[in-house]
Amino acid sequence: METLDIQEQEFLTSVRCCTCGVGIEPNPANMCVGCLRSQINITEGIPEQATLHFCRGCERYLQPPTEWVHCALESRELLSICLKRLKGLNRLKLIDAGFVWTEPHSKRIKVKLVVHGEVMGAVLQKEFVVIYTIAHQMCDNCHRTEAKDYWKALVQVRQKAENKKTFYYLEQLILKHKAHENTLGIKPIHGGLDFYYATEAHSKKMVDFLSTVLPCKSQHSKKLISHDIHSNVYNYKFTYSVDIVPISKDSVVCLSKKLTQLLAGISPICLVYRVTNSLHLIDPSSAQITELSSTNYWRYPFTAICNPKQLVEYIVMDIEPIMDKDRKIFPGQGNISTRHVLADVWLVKASELGINDSTIHTRTHLGHVLKPGDSVMGYNLEDSNVNDSNFEKLDSSKVPDVILVKKQFGDKSARKRQRIWKLKRLAEEDTGSIDGKDFNEFMDDLEEDPELRRNVNIYKDSKAVPVDINDTNYDPNMPHITLEEMLDELTVDDVEMTEEEVE
Repeated sequence: METLDIQEQEFLTSVRCCTCGVGIEPNPANMCVGCLRSQINITEGIPEQATLHFCRGCERYLQPPTEWVHCALESRELLSICLKRLKGLNRLKLIDAGFVWTEPHSKRIKVKLVVHGEVMGAVLQKEFVVIYTIAHQMCDNCHRTEAKDYWKALVQVRQKAENKKTFYYLEQLILKHKAHENTLGIKPIHGGLDFYYATEAHSKKMVDFLSTVLPCKSQHSKKLISHDIHSNVYNYKFTYSVDIVPISKDSVVCLSKKLTQLLAGISPICLVYRVTNSLHLIDPSSAQITELSSTNYWRYPFTAICNPKQLVEYIVMDIEPIMDKDRKIFPGQGNISTRHVLADVWLVKASELGINDSTIHTRTHLGHVLKPGDSVMGYNLEDSNVNDSNFEKLDSSKVPDVILVKKQFGDKSARKRQRIWKLKRLAEEDTGSIDGKDFNEFMDDLEEDPELRRNVNIYKDSKAVPVDINDTNYDPNMPHITLEEMLDELTVDDVEMTEEEVE
């Protein structure tokens, strides 16, 4: 009796499919899953053909409404654009999506989709293919380029100096802060770069950025292209000329008498040890430091009397630090650097070592890094022919014979081989010196100065060969960026490798 009751209960809770007659649980359609799949199309309303717009000039795809994106064939970015072009796909649950191989020149892209949809309490799955036709459409930037009149504003950045370290530093700042995103094109010119913009507002933004990060001055001009007398509409082309301060790091400058009084009585002959939005100067004979703003510089302009190309190598024979009680202090004196140590140094030219036994005495601010036997780079003011009006007014007895700049570490070629990092450039052509030594010296400064490196994005050089520590040219005392420091300073948008890949 119990068995009959169970069979009667199952018979009462099941019904026959109205199409194939198979016993199923009751549902609103009274149809089995197979018949539902054959009778009802869950992808109804989703087009199986669509169009993708592609610009042949810049090889980018249109991502509606107005964005153009670089995408490789069968990439995630292209798949995302394809899925966003399908209307009605949000009604279903997307399970899988992938490309079906087609000929690259066929102008067709096939995407296979697997979706789930719920119909009358039953979950149905369907697989279908959508064919995308590639239609050519010129983007706005390429359209302006073809029209030969595509730019409305031009920013000309120039530095009229023999040494281009400051310009290279500015180039890295532009890359780090992405100040060149709105440019239509960047053209390298001897002595600088030209930035082209579609609107005047973008060019003004670039000029404001330049005046914020470096001491510079700008001039503005405009040229009338066309004029509609009926609507009183004028069409101008705007040009901004930006001159960067012609002073670089490790240059020696000679200040005027008014400027020395303005800077708390600092010595007229100073060394530039850093260039930011102001010039950071230090007096090698007293270790007094000061900052010269952009306004004061252009009010009392001056040029470098010695640039890094004139550096001479010296050998330290003896050094004697100067105590604080022996320093000359006067009322109104400016700040004294606590990072540098004042010392008396006796030197011999590296080229005359063993030939001329006479030593040269000078006072330097590098007493914390120098010791007897070290190699140091400096300027020989005694034998230099300086053509500067402020320098000619100075008393020759107060002009030092030698100004030391920095300590020299080993061979430069060996130092370059130990470098496992690189920098990005705005232009492939070098706009600086002909021989390219200025850029290598700028990279050396980045290795020696962590504060300067803080404002620069560095990248792993995949072509660099690690130097064996057993190599005779390897110098462990030479300043260089270690693997750990490089991983910490790599930018997030360019870290395509993990720590294991770098090792």
